[in-house]
Amino acid sequence: MGCVMGSVTLWMQMSLDGFAEGPDQEIHWPMVDEELCESFLDELRAADLFLYGRKTFEMMASFWPTADGDPAISEFYVEFARCWKQTPKLVFSRSMRRANWNSRVVHEGMVEEISRLRQQPDCNMVLFGGAETASAFIRHDLIDEYRLFVHPLVLGSGVPLFPTPAVMADLQLVDVMTFDSAVVQMHYQQATHTTSRISA
Repeated sequence: MGCVMGSVTLWMQMSLDGFAEGPDQEIHWPMVDEELCESFLDELRAADLFLYGRKTFEMMASFWPTADGDPAISEFYVEFARCWKQTPKLVFSRSMRRANWNSRVVHEGMVEEISRLRQQPDCNMVLFGGAETASAFIRHDLIDEYRLFVHPLVLGSGVPLFPTPAVMADLQLVDVMTFDSAVVQMHYQQATHTTSRISA
């Protein structure tokens, strides 16, 4: 029987012209609505770790810890809030000293930490960014799957998801999904990772 080792899936919002953050490092422009997220809730519940850079984690932590206590909020958001709080999280930051909500801060050695976790059987990690953290993962070949959510807007400038030319020849398209908001989700797998992470 084969043993499937750990993996990292990047879930990233990006503009039509390839930016993951706006001109002033804005991260509030993506149209992330309930329709976009609802179909993926079961997959997120199955994750063993959520991975964040500091800015993205702080944005999430400003809303989700108390969202399930709002009587006017939808059932989906209640379920996602509970999922978010329960799932262990790693935050990569040189400046943040500690993080609440089942979270641990990694100040140094990000590559070594993730490389170690990817050697553990069935350690399913989801990386939500931000752009600097995602680019570091890409640069060090730590991404096994990509879920890229392309939004129908052109930012013109900002922080690109792929700041240097990336070799994408080994990516295999898994599926494409479109939403009423005109966001398009493209799901890719690294072909070489799929093969190499299954051992006899």
